[in-house]
Amino acid sequence: MRLAVIPARGGSKRIPRKNIKSFCGQPMLSYSIKAAQDSNVFDDIIVSTDDPEIAALAEKLGASVPFMRPESLSDDFVGTRPVTNHAIETYRDRIAPVTYCCCIYATAPFIQPNYLREGYQALLDAPEKAFAFSVTSFAFPIQRALRLVQHPDQTMGVSVMYPDSINKRSQDLEEGFHDAGQFYWGTAEGYASSKGMFSEHSIPIVLPRHLVQDIDTQEDWHRAELMYQAYINR
Repeated sequence: MRLAVIPARGGSKRIPRKNIKSFCGQPMLSYSIKAAQDSNVFDDIIVSTDDPEIAALAEKLGASVPFMRPESLSDDFVGTRPVTNHAIETYRDRIAPVTYCCCIYATAPFIQPNYLREGYQALLDAPEKAFAFSVTSFAFPIQRALRLVQHPDQTMGVSVMYPDSINKRSQDLEEGFHDAGQFYWGTAEGYASSKGMFSEHSIPIVLPRHLVQDIDTQEDWHRAELMYQAYINR
């Protein structure tokens, strides 16, 4: 059993109703559901939500909502992994055991079916691993990061975070990567374990930077729509 879990609670604060807000003409949630459907690797695609309106839309879009998420897992402080674990355990208890699970963020309009397939295949090819998740590279060398500092006279200045690297050439610095915030494949045993996602237990699935954009603020949302129109919706 290969299960897709799309967490989509109703209480987004910075962008109200973010998970179902219209993005380039479609509800945000629709992009993740369609990518999961088009990947053809899932036996079931479920949406984990506490919100009846989101549940109804998810079912209209072709996903299932076999159970609602409890209030205890629906506030601003609950992480993605407890929500995914709840979905795996509840699905197991009510429907069928789960072998592989992929948590797909509801706000990932750039997600592509081929990368979902790549993540699944990576786990099949490396059974000793617990997870495979999306990453992308930083656009600028992280070793040249600056820190903003406030002086006693209230003026602003900067300091260097990595003094040993600030004067090195870009090509001499190690490339840095970060979580792309799209999908997190894992074995059911891996999710239930204490193994860390960002550790040696995971396989990185590298995405190009033009397919990655966090959407946490209104500015992020506007930038993401411009990117989508430029790269995807042509």
